[in-house]
Amino acid sequence: MSRRVALRTSAIALAPGLAWAQDATAIDSSGSECIAPSKPGGGFDLTCTVAAQAVSKVRPASAPLHTRYLPGGIGAVAFDQAATGRLGTANALVAFSSGSLLNIAQGRFGPHPVNAVRWIATVGTDYGVVAVHPQSPFQNLAQLVQALRTGAPRLVFGAGGTLGSQDWMKAALLSRHAGNDPRHMRFVSFEGGGEAIKALVGGHINVFTGDAAEAMKAQARGAHFRLLAVLAPHRLKGPLDHVATATEQGTPLVWPTVRGLYMAAGAPDAAAAWTAIFEQAHAHPAYSTLCLAHGLTPHRLTGSALQEFVHKSVDDYRHLARELGLRLWKAGPS
Repeated sequence: MSRRVALRTSAIALAPGLAWAQDATAIDSSGSECIAPSKPGGGFDLTCTVAAQAVSKVRPASAPLHTRYLPGGIGAVAFDQAATGRLGTANALVAFSSGSLLNIAQGRFGPHPVNAVRWIATVGTDYGVVAVHPQSPFQNLAQLVQALRTGAPRLVFGAGGTLGSQDWMKAALLSRHAGNDPRHMRFVSFEGGGEAIKALVGGHINVFTGDAAEAMKAQARGAHFRLLAVLAPHRLKGPLDHVATATEQGTPLVWPTVRGLYMAAGAPDAAAAWTAIFEQAHAHPAYSTLCLAHGLTPHRLTGSALQEFVHKSVDDYRHLARELGLRLWKAGPS
């Protein structure tokens, strides 16, 4: 570690309240952006929105964190560009989720190791949901599970992500709970949760297995669909507090989705600066309220704690993928 970087690290450790101001020179705030690696309206878009609002709490005088969309492979294109240095360095943050880590575990983001990028911070935890069209015959999750058990009708699931993605996993685990082989279920992939919700509202799929925050955001914008369950350990606070958990309805399925940010590895000073900024945001009195407003549960990880979380998650998801009979592509070491 260079003396300059060591001094910066010491400043962050000894004076977190001043860290962002001391490191701000590593960031060109006028051109800073949050890249949502999907089409608008999904969870990555939400992550960038929350990140921008969190940053504005601790850097109110700076230019806003602008959202740029870079769809492709549910995050694969953005991860590859960040890992190979083609994305940019100091000014570009990239949204990730637990689903991104699941894809890395399966080798779907290319041969890059987990440490090919710098993991900056988490912004909150989301939880899965199961939703249907408002005119669906299913009024609760138990009715849906019973239909899956009888095999009639042959339901079509849909969500943001491909075979093996976290939204596919939710549908697969639900199908397995009903006694079916997940490899035989019908699943339609979309480039982001926003596109999948449009398909649900339009009647093109029967069941949406996405996340609570993106569902809440879609409903706030006028989308009409019926939420059958949240895949959380307990009922969520806020606008979705009336939705029963899957466990309450006899299906012990919990799926947390951690949302956060990473960036290219080529700008260590900028990474230290952004990490310090999000540590400030996590400590801000308005952070918990901000998360709740977007349907998230506060989740505060940066630095080595986030690195450990990422590595453990990738290992855990690799085991789950094998358990469900998914093919693992060759990937870099975790």
